[in-house]
Amino acid sequence: MNGFLNLNKPQNFTSHDCVAKLRKILKTKKIGHGGTLDPLATGVLPIAVGKATRLLQFLPSEKAYKARIKFGIQTTTDDLEGEIIRQQEVKDLTLTKIMDILPEFIGEIDQIPPAYSAIKKDGKKLYDLARKGAVIDIPIRKVFINKIEILNWQESDYPELDLKIVCGGGTYIRAIARDLGEKMGTGATLANLQRTLSCGMTLENSLTFEDVINQKTEEKLSLINLDFPLQNMPKIYLNEEESKNWLLGQKISKITEANYQFYCTYNHENQFIGISEQRETIETNIKPKIVIYPNL
Repeated sequence: MNGFLNLNKPQNFTSHDCVAKLRKILKTKKIGHGGTLDPLATGVLPIAVGKATRLLQFLPSEKAYKARIKFGIQTTTDDLEGEIIRQQEVKDLTLTKIMDILPEFIGEIDQIPPAYSAIKKDGKKLYDLARKGAVIDIPIRKVFINKIEILNWQESDYPELDLKIVCGGGTYIRAIARDLGEKMGTGATLANLQRTLSCGMTLENSLTFEDVINQKTEEKLSLINLDFPLQNMPKIYLNEEESKNWLLGQKISKITEANYQFYCTYNHENQFIGISEQRETIETNIKPKIVIYPNL
């Protein structure tokens, strides 16, 4: 069993919990995930099964979310899972004021990850340090926000804003909620988060645990092709002799687009056989980076 599975992660499951549960359902140990989701978040969690686990490092980083931000509340975790550290009814906050500020969050921005996060500092995860009460100097990171779209605005003593956010890897939506609250002078926290896109997989085509169990029982479970999440990666097609030599680990002299380092590689029968790495020498060579033997 080799391929990807588009899991609709339920609330109150960690990404690791999902992997552990799927190992039991699919009766295989070789499973990994393609991007952590917080326990309170739901939605698309790409799952790699079998040989697909070797491709996780090459998955595209762009993701899309639907996020609900609640103003007037600040928490230790920057979402509703944490302890409330400030709560005050919001006066005079309008959607127009928010719309004036939102462009500051688009493009490459500086972001300080939440103290409760899986990022490591000195070999230790931040959330472990935070739980011990350690004072943490969290380094600023560069992240990229492609797009922010307003979906809904609900006025109340604690107004709520629904956003669609398209962003690059490493972006914390909790940090966006926190920072937007600071900009508006009200404080804010993330009230709800749903990932709608990751690695080319969409929420509409995702499977729940129940779906996976039922399809497995009925022998109808079909994994996503190994190369599907890599569709935006440049491709190389080898002839029969090149394919044979490449699979044996040999370098191949091949004219390629020189701006790329890695290529999806296909044999003479158009079968995906892995990832090539380009090495520039006197003549351009490609060599195997990840070998996926076909029909095995």
